Amino acid sequence: MISLTDTQSGHKRKFDARCPWFTLGDVCAHDKLGVLYKLLAGCLGSEIGMGLTGFGVFFLFFGMILFFDKALLAIGNVLFVAGLAFVIGLERTFRFFFQKHKMKATGFFLGGVFVVLIGWPLIGMIFEIYGFFLLFRGFFPVVIGFIRRVPVLGSLLNLPGIRSFVDKVGESNNMV
Repeated sequence: MISLTDTQSGHKRKFDARCPWFTLGDVCAHDKLGVLYKLLAGCLGSEIGMGLTGFGVFFLFFGMILFFDKALLAIGNVLFVAGLAFVIGLERTFRFFFQKHKMKATGFFLGGVFVVLIGWPLIGMIFEIYGFFLLFRGFFPVVIGFIRRVPVLGSLLNLPGIRSFVDKVGESNNMV
């Protein structure tokens, strides 16, 4: 709950920032911005983040399909990183990327983003993909376990050529 004091009448008003169903009435403008910020960060932050991350992945994929288009890849990178920050928060994003044992992976990933932004998309995407796999390799066993339970995709992962590769990736004991 957020407790705001009206500057004109001196009355206290309470708003629940987790629920968007409230009225701002005659609360001063500074307090309205505070309530709006709390609402966006608390209630809508993960939804906005998932949208930004989804658009980022879409633009990255579309940029690669269109022969490594610089503009689409740059937009995709910015949206992906911004979406990640919205989903898990700025502090946790910073802690995730800058852990001591992940500095090499972070260097490759963010270096690849920078190389794409300065105009060398193919080299940048190679760095980025390598850094991405180093950063998120602890999540791969969980993702593969989930995909194996999906009806159609699970049967695709059990095909002879794909099964050995998926089993090798799924055995990773290096959790995040």
